[in-house]
Amino acid sequence: MVRRLLVGESVLRLKRSHAESATKSACMRYTWVSSRPEGTMQNTPHPSEFVEAIVPSVTRAAEIVRDLEGQVANRPKSGEATDIKAALTVADTVAQETILEAILEHFPGVRLRAEEETRLVARFPEASDATVVIDPIDGTLRSYLERGGPYAVMVGLAIGQEYEAAIVALPHEGYEFHAVRGGGAFASTSGDGFVRTAELEPAGRKIFVSYDLPDPIAESLTGRGYELVPACGGAISVAPLVPGIRAGIRVAINDPPNVSIRGRIGAMIASEAGATLMCETGYSFPADLETPARVLIVGSDSADVEALQGAVAAAGM
Repeated sequence: MVRRLLVGESVLRLKRSHAESATKSACMRYTWVSSRPEGTMQNTPHPSEFVEAIVPSVTRAAEIVRDLEGQVANRPKSGEATDIKAALTVADTVAQETILEAILEHFPGVRLRAEEETRLVARFPEASDATVVIDPIDGTLRSYLERGGPYAVMVGLAIGQEYEAAIVALPHEGYEFHAVRGGGAFASTSGDGFVRTAELEPAGRKIFVSYDLPDPIAESLTGRGYELVPACGGAISVAPLVPGIRAGIRVAINDPPNVSIRGRIGAMIASEAGATLMCETGYSFPADLETPARVLIVGSDSADVEALQGAVAAAGM
């Protein structure tokens, strides 16, 4: 374990300088929302300032987990209900600490909801107007360790009951997306350090789907000519922003079945990019963190959204 941790720290030191310089250049091209929301306390970060400060650490974390892919073992957490929730690697730990270092430096007054119980978690207050939600590797077991599909590094800033800023990186695919509510969505590709407006360009027949997608839904979609690509929830939530992916559908299998607050981070990015987000009721996917929703459908083409809704309805959800 010590040897693997040192590997991660070595990667962190090597990557830090490159990621900071590249992302600093990228942030200069971002059009920031300039006014601080009224009624917020001083310890509440402005969403655009949050993105500008935290994107470099997410970029570093994404590079770390990508470089450690295939080199780390599962060290399951005790007391978790499922193998999926219990999955943990040194890459999760190092990536989360990398992001927490930046949050602690710039926004020490936020409340934290982190996936892993790493060293810096205890440094944050238990109460605040602002909550930062982190998942250092969404899809640790099936996507990262078993290499079953895209995994994600995710950070969201919630003020009240809605995300106001969000960052999602897909390290294996080399994409990073971020958004501020009301400010649009932006994308970058690993290595080029350039931020561009995130675009919805449906092409091909591939869609991201959740693991254990119910058979009736899967059969309906394959019958319509879609190619199903299993992916983590974070990747699904930004699916139509990923080149070559038309749409995404996530069906929660937890108890009670509900798309978690971590699974909703990317939904705000997709919405800011202009995608349509729906749930199993046929109505828009809830923008807040707590309203229950078992299904997340995200797409940019109305025909795709209707096909996904029809598959869910035919399955009796």
